[in-house]
Amino acid sequence: MIRLEAVAETFPIAGRFAISRGARTEIHVVTVTLTDVHNGRAGRGECVPYARYGESVEGVIAAIREQEEALAAGLDRKGLQAAMPPGAARNALDCAFWDLEAKTAGRSAASLAGMSASAPLVTAYTLSLDTPEAMQASAAANAARPLLKIKLGLEGDEARLRAVRAGAPNARLIVDANEGWSGDQLVPMMALCAEMKVDLIEQPLPAKDDALLARVAHPVPVCADESAHALADFPALAGKYEAINIKLDKTGGLTEALALKAAAEAAGMKVMVGCMLGTSLAMAPATLVAEGAAFVDLDGPLLLAADREPPLVFEGSIIRAVPSALWG
Repeated sequence: MIRLEAVAETFPIAGRFAISRGARTEIHVVTVTLTDVHNGRAGRGECVPYARYGESVEGVIAAIREQEEALAAGLDRKGLQAAMPPGAARNALDCAFWDLEAKTAGRSAASLAGMSASAPLVTAYTLSLDTPEAMQASAAANAARPLLKIKLGLEGDEARLRAVRAGAPNARLIVDANEGWSGDQLVPMMALCAEMKVDLIEQPLPAKDDALLARVAHPVPVCADESAHALADFPALAGKYEAINIKLDKTGGLTEALALKAAAEAAGMKVMVGCMLGTSLAMAPATLVAEGAAFVDLDGPLLLAADREPPLVFEGSIIRAVPSALWG
């Protein structure tokens, strides 16, 4: 029998974080704990409800609590995949199941997934959308990091991108427009990205305008984010995207994220493993998906003023270890 707890928590951001849809100074997450009442072991998972996908903290908690009776009656991780749709609510439950299964078996979650111990991962570090001057200063302050992700998607993006490249001339760059470009901007901005030696362009257009991507050349690989949530979305990406950003809050947990990664790799698509702005508890299960990925963007904890205890172990942009007391 499994006992469920789902609570809302708030963590402060270090300063202000902005994308094309707005800015914030704190994050709101939902933390799930699943406790096996027979042996007392407990597993945890975290999700980040995202308004862009019609989610709220209250709605996600309600959806999680709707599974309370089923959990008490024996619902397991496999059954969860059919019981709930992809999204933040299922993610928190799925990751809590993985953590509980690892603790019950006395093995790591990586081992349960058929993987060896995780190697260190190099994550992107995100530069919040701001004025060109502020973004250049931020790029210069983080120029030693090997991979920077730039938030764009508003008027003046050309100046922002040129400023970031001037501030960090040797860093690899990912540009993330968060659906902020129009069809008219697409070709000139992709050409500019090629000129600035950008490695990847993430979700340049609104998801509804994806068809435009099949009609133009891609001088820089283009990565689907808002256009790709789970396995069901994958076939529609063909001919439009060269990469996919897999986020556990979109797939509905680690279980489907691993399956989506396998499908992408089989199709020859580059894999990026990303995150919402969450704590180390949200990043920990995603590190399993990140093994061998072309791009890793799990810098959420680096952008916070306070994190879980114990947190992920970072050394600059390198994720060194996931403490077993944290997850898995």
